[in-house]
Amino acid sequence: MSKYAEKALTYHEMGYNCAQAVLCAFSDRTDVDEKVLYKTAEGLGAGMGNRKNTCGALSGAVMLAGLINSSGDVKCSTKAGTYKLASDIVNEFERRCGAFTCTDIKGMTTGKPTASCSDCIVQAVAIAEEILLNK
Repeated sequence: MSKYAEKALTYHEMGYNCAQAVLCAFSDRTDVDEKVLYKTAEGLGAGMGNRKNTCGALSGAVMLAGLINSSGDVKCSTKAGTYKLASDIVNEFERRCGAFTCTDIKGMTTGKPTASCSDCIVQAVAIAEEILLNK
């Protein structure tokens, strides 16, 4: 398990939501203070405000794509590249975790969960490392 995965799981055990755990684990790879990352991702846990929609771990990884890839300059558009990275992250997450919404991952309609929250965090971190750090 990577240092980022270990850090994300530790954060989750401390009470960070899944989005915060993933995003804050990579704080050393961004130019944003970890407290700001934590605050920014707070509403994304439990599938966006506890709505069981897009998995928070996945949301954290997609947010990281923007932080790593974006130039931050509207005149120098990196949007298409960031969208591609985000799409790749979502596709790979869905492949590994069986779905990308908390409802489906937790098996709320089928009674058959495809992954645990910890599994989703570990996979989101691994995918972020593969796609964003090794690009």
